[in-house]
Amino acid sequence: MKIGILTGGGDCSGLNPAIRGAVFRALDYGDECIGLVGGWQGLLSCETEPLDLARVDEIIDRGGTILGTSRTNPFKDPVLVQQIIANIAALGLDAVIAIGGDDTLGVATKLAALGVKVVGVPKTMDNDLSGTDFTFGFDTAVSVALDASRRLKDTALSHRRIIVLEVMGRHAGWVALYTGIGSGADYTLIPEVPVDWDAMVRQVMTAYKRKKYAFIVVSEGVEVTQVTSEKLDDFGHMLLQDRGVGPEVAKIVEEKTGISTRSATIGHIQRGGSPTLFDRILGSRVGVKAVEMIHDGEFGKMAALRGTEVIAIPLTEAV
Repeated sequence: MKIGILTGGGDCSGLNPAIRGAVFRALDYGDECIGLVGGWQGLLSCETEPLDLARVDEIIDRGGTILGTSRTNPFKDPVLVQQIIANIAALGLDAVIAIGGDDTLGVATKLAALGVKVVGVPKTMDNDLSGTDFTFGFDTAVSVALDASRRLKDTALSHRRIIVLEVMGRHAGWVALYTGIGSGADYTLIPEVPVDWDAMVRQVMTAYKRKKYAFIVVSEGVEVTQVTSEKLDDFGHMLLQDRGVGPEVAKIVEEKTGISTRSATIGHIQRGGSPTLFDRILGSRVGVKAVEMIHDGEFGKMAALRGTEVIAIPLTEAV
């Protein structure tokens, strides 16, 4: 059996372990794996690379993805969809493993409905996919944010300031919430809960009077003011790095408290770096499961973590 593997959307730690897990399991079956370079774009251009033992053996501790990625959306044009289907046949692929988040798996779901033999592997540092308890990339991202929190709290105390840390998380507050709890933040703002400025100021001032500094975590997707960006990606999503939510929160907090307030945005630093142990194990497990799903004929499904088990669920449950 010949299996194509691609990684799409934003990069995160754990992608390489997932690729490695899939290839290792495929070798058990005697399958051949090829990498589709640059996400769905790789299937449009037929840019591939062989994925053998030598290629994947030493990548379990590497961040990012050896296959490259893109936010290509073939469903923007029906011609591109037919090109992908034709290229799958031309490459002699028996199945495709799509590793990605909501957008990448959304494309996989639509292709599955057209009869393409595709299975999904959930990936997102935001942990915002339905159907699975956790996605790889999330644990590493939060670990990076926690390290930044410790450093920011040190400087906040030194200067008797309030500091705001902006973390990633478009529509989901998981990264901000876990960072806030894990760092002992004095207040955390997440997209799911409207901002209550009065409550926040009371909490922050109470903390400041007690320890002479305060620390706030905010998710990039929080609606603070009419901060917008006209830049959109291929799937129509606003590019949030241009919004500057952290600095906007810091400005408002300083106005309301009269205390010197600074902000820091770690942005894409959260995406890279060696994956944590949790993400190495989870990435490997879902990669292995994807190949097993192919051999069990469970197409149009995704490898999901439920409790401690990795099971196959319909892609439609995730997206």
